[in-house]
Amino acid sequence: MDEREFSRSGQHASVVGLGTWQLGADWGDVDEKDALAVLEAAAESGVTFFDTADVYGDGRSEETIATFLSSRPDLHVLVATKMGRRVDQVPENYVLDNFRAWNDRSRRNLGVDRIDLVQLHCPPTPVYSSDEVFDALDTLVEEERIAAYGVSVETCDEALTAIARPGVASVQIILNPFRMKPLQRVLPAAREAGVGIIARVPLASGLLSGKYTKDTVFAENDHRTFNRHGEAFDQGETFSGVDYATGVEAAAEFSALAPEGVTPAQLALAWIGRQPGVTTVIPGARSPEQARANAAAGKLPPLSTETLTAISDLYERRIKEQVEARW
Repeated sequence: MDEREFSRSGQHASVVGLGTWQLGADWGDVDEKDALAVLEAAAESGVTFFDTADVYGDGRSEETIATFLSSRPDLHVLVATKMGRRVDQVPENYVLDNFRAWNDRSRRNLGVDRIDLVQLHCPPTPVYSSDEVFDALDTLVEEERIAAYGVSVETCDEALTAIARPGVASVQIILNPFRMKPLQRVLPAAREAGVGIIARVPLASGLLSGKYTKDTVFAENDHRTFNRHGEAFDQGETFSGVDYATGVEAAAEFSALAPEGVTPAQLALAWIGRQPGVTTVIPGARSPEQARANAAAGKLPPLSTETLTAISDLYERRIKEQVEARW
């Protein structure tokens, strides 16, 4: 699988990485044996980038990654975690003392002295404009607690503010065929600045797999049940902010665009990976089979012009009006 560089940090990641929110919480139950099998399948398929966060299962996801990597010292995997969502979401909590405490906990969970990449986890919007916040992140680098830092954002405006910061190595943002706004300004700005783009929610919480219908029922502890309208966190994190009924109908149209031998999920991942400026795309997986299939999308040939045009047309007709004004 192709690897791409985070230019500012000199780090590299496979074009298809692995998001590990599913291995921690909020997607139904996944036991440790199954979680370790997912990590193994991804690594064996060429994935060299794992994305996690200190709130995924309150640290469980970080600990599972540590368990796996300790058993596979032969592997080189870039591990990115996130911090900031374990406290009240007010700018006053984003200070150096808290950063050190959060970093200490994640380093213990991951079993490392220095974390490869730490990202602010969708903090309040004013945080992106705070010199003190980014000075504190620079201090973590100077103290060799972290090798590099980035941000995870909800909106394109937040992404653009972060990209202007000279120390930011990466921006993680929702990007998929149901969320195309970042193509307009964010990806060009990131390319110009040498900032890596980590594309998250690539399958619109599974909608773009084409597996769901209007009658699908998700578990009570699955965010696709409890956060459809933003009850627990930003609505855009669930189904990319598209209402479920519209999403299911649009996903059926999207599925029909998949070339022979390519699943709808692989089509979505391949579409994201070909966008200029994308460093890595981080689908999650609940089974080894899903992890292998996702990784295979990083090795597909280029999509046809006809397919690309049809995907853009679907977005314009069915999705754009719902999401572009908000994020």
